[in-house]
Amino acid sequence: MSRMLFLMPLIALATPAAAAETPAAYLGKAGAGDLFEQTSSKIVLETTSDARVKSFATMMIGDHGKSAAMLKSAAAASGVKAPPPGLTPDQQAKVAALKQARGVARDTLYWQQQKAAHAQALQLHQDYAANGSNRSLKDAAAKIVSVVKHHIDLLNAGR
Repeated sequence: MSRMLFLMPLIALATPAAAAETPAAYLGKAGAGDLFEQTSSKIVLETTSDARVKSFATMMIGDHGKSAAMLKSAAAASGVKAPPPGLTPDQQAKVAALKQARGVARDTLYWQQQKAAHAQALQLHQDYAANGSNRSLKDAAAKIVSVVKHHIDLLNAGR
């Protein structure tokens, strides 16, 4: 038993890091994330009267449009075909729930969904920036990380 405890740190060091996303898989996940954040932001803007939610949602539409364009440009520059963006089934369910919610409940649900989506986006972009195989996409991912961190700071300060 004590020999096993001694070997555990060595085993951990020998375990390979998680395999990096392929460029196409990374672009697909990033595209879905951008699309979700833009779509949900447009929905909440239809009804919210909360100035903070309005400001954040407007920023999401702009910033995620920019990150999608940055990734598309990086992919094209390096010859990677970006898949067309589409929502995942989970994201589709979240959009449907957001459409059903009303008033303050919609604002609250939107904020919660954005926190979760940004945590996932941060992990995705950090992982690709560190482990990705395509230099142009790695550079774009690294730039996007700082924007996503800023969004997370705003979300944590907001509600």
